[in-house]
Amino acid sequence: MPPNGDVRFTTRSSLRLPLPHSCPPPLDLSLLFTRTRNSFSQLIDSLKTRSGLERLNPNFLPSSSSPPLQRNRSAESTHPISRWPKVGLDGGLIGRLLPLCSASLALTRSESGTRKGEEGLSIGKSSLLCSASLSLTRSDESTQSGLEGRETQQLQQQKGHSPSRNDEERVLISEVLVRNKDGEVLERRDLEMEALAALKASRPNSALTVREVQEDVHRIIGSGYFCSCMPVAVDTRDGIRLVFQVEPNQEFQGLVCEGANVLPAKFIEDAFRGGYGKVINLRRLDNVITSINDWYMERGLFAMVSAVEILSGGILRLQVSEAELNDISIRFLDKKTGEPTTGKTKPETILRQLTTKKGQVYSMLQGKRDVETVSTMGIMEDVSIMAQPADTGKVDMVMNVVERPSGGFSAGGGISSGITSGPLSGLIGSFAYSHRNLFGRNQKFHVSLERGQIDSIFRINYTDPWIAGDDKRTSRTIMVQNSRIPGTLVHGKVQNEDISATIGRVTAGIEFSRPIRPKWSGTTGLIFQHAGARNEKGEPIIKDCFGSPLTASGKTHDDTLLAKFETVYTGSGDHGSSMFVFNMEQGLPVLPEWLFFNRVNSRARKDIEIGPARLLLSLSGGHVVGNFSPHEAFTIGGTNSVRGYEEGAVGSGRSYAIGSGEISFPMVGPVGGVIFADYGTDLGSGPTVPGDPAGARLKPGSGYGYGVGIRLDSPLGPLRLEYAFSDSQNKRFHFGVGHRN
Repeated sequence: MPPNGDVRFTTRSSLRLPLPHSCPPPLDLSLLFTRTRNSFSQLIDSLKTRSGLERLNPNFLPSSSSPPLQRNRSAESTHPISRWPKVGLDGGLIGRLLPLCSASLALTRSESGTRKGEEGLSIGKSSLLCSASLSLTRSDESTQSGLEGRETQQLQQQKGHSPSRNDEERVLISEVLVRNKDGEVLERRDLEMEALAALKASRPNSALTVREVQEDVHRIIGSGYFCSCMPVAVDTRDGIRLVFQVEPNQEFQGLVCEGANVLPAKFIEDAFRGGYGKVINLRRLDNVITSINDWYMERGLFAMVSAVEILSGGILRLQVSEAELNDISIRFLDKKTGEPTTGKTKPETILRQLTTKKGQVYSMLQGKRDVETVSTMGIMEDVSIMAQPADTGKVDMVMNVVERPSGGFSAGGGISSGITSGPLSGLIGSFAYSHRNLFGRNQKFHVSLERGQIDSIFRINYTDPWIAGDDKRTSRTIMVQNSRIPGTLVHGKVQNEDISATIGRVTAGIEFSRPIRPKWSGTTGLIFQHAGARNEKGEPIIKDCFGSPLTASGKTHDDTLLAKFETVYTGSGDHGSSMFVFNMEQGLPVLPEWLFFNRVNSRARKDIEIGPARLLLSLSGGHVVGNFSPHEAFTIGGTNSVRGYEEGAVGSGRSYAIGSGEISFPMVGPVGGVIFADYGTDLGSGPTVPGDPAGARLKPGSGYGYGVGIRLDSPLGPLRLEYAFSDSQNKRFHFGVGHRN
């Protein structure tokens, strides 16, 4: 990537993403604290005895004439170091005690440490950004002579024995200062103030224990501005001066980021921009690293900041490990035993559905979407994924699938809205054979027959959900259908009418569908239709009892070649989510007698949550221009239109508009209630339909209905039972299976 000032981004990643078992063990600070207490205890002991002072420095002989210096206000014994020679500010020698303890920032790799030849600090691959360790130093003689005693005391403490009383003994401190590692005044006053502000226990004229000094050392390191801190006690004429010798971090002068292939460069630049030219604060650096890791986590990506190095010159090296997807495999499992088995589906049929590809950074969210996509294929009973470690910091994705039976015969029954009278009104039976996974390529073949009192449908469908070689996920459907449905929706019976038309259609066509963009899909196709009317005896008819034509051509049948286009938007894919559908059909007059017209139809739905209830609003409308068959007019009224009316009883026309509102709410278990209201109108277009069948039957052309109902969830879908009132004072029960259109 091109450089941006002092920021340089590279895509070379030489570090592996560590697995949990490979992380280094956490730092054991208890051992360090123990050693600190032991060392400080020995120092206190050395202050108590003359022999101790002589061992520290035999040249410093006590002076009996020196005034006593008390440990604290209640102490009765004099402090031995009060008899040390005192020299004022005129250059005399000041007796200096050895360091009480020191804290250094040890930031090292878990592998081999900093590269040879590179100065600075390196942060290991552990989950800790840094650790503060206490380094206790004494003179060689003191260290060797006290080693055995300290180890013995450490073992006693580990076994539960009480620590030395010197751990809790206090030493009176007259002055507290912050200096650099050479004991000189810090160049930057603000850093000195940061260190002083971090102190809690260490105050002038205070009596401190070793534990309190330890805690203040960690507070200074915890401020984030310093890489080391060593507390040193200095004997002065005014008492013991406690000096915290600190080493500030370097000033941030540049950044090198390696291995961040998917992390936006602007995100890193914005994260570090405010720190240029300032002393590196490890706490802020830790927050930046956390924000980078959170960025990956929010997107479900297997990646993290694996190492940080502070190089000489204030250059910060940030190394990111991104788990690249090495391989994707499909594993078929037996439904009963769960053991691997041989599947009927070709692996490439499943793999082409996945948006996760080799070489990408593995994403859990993307994997979850792939599971949902494979589940919607309809040929799998269970789908799951798992990530396994691979070589060189990569991962392999394994998709476990359990296939469902490919197909078979089925039989059932249902209700048709076209029949509303008679002893078997609306009842239909069905028989079907289907195969969901033809040739192991998820191709579907379906043959079905539905038969009712009058209506019947015979249908053959073949669907290839993804045409081979197409990268746009285009599907293809070939359909042949022969249907016979009552014409009562448009040309229904009136009182004393002896003729009831039945509309017969033979249809064949091909359709292509594909995703257009997220949540949008499109369908286009070519359909041929041969349609005509027959009476109850099966004889062809061209007019009803009012003399209204039943065909547009004046013959016993109409032929139409339709070019179809449809686009669909679905919010979340659930039925209750927002939806929009636009459909257009254009009649193509390839032959002179073929019909020429244009028909558009659209519907929209919006679902709104109101506490435990849901408000569902829907709107639909359409219009036809040209010469079309009268039985193709839009019908209004019925279970899926305006409730409170019979099917098609409101009107039929070239245009229509229907609006509906429902408030549904839970009741008991799978049972819910609903309050609804519907309105529909033909927009005054009823008389423009050839023969005006709606006007001849005195249909109002518009109307509304309202009522209440219940919903029952079932394996077949929602069972709907509704009781509706219409504006014409009619009352009707409506029963349906599935969601309203």
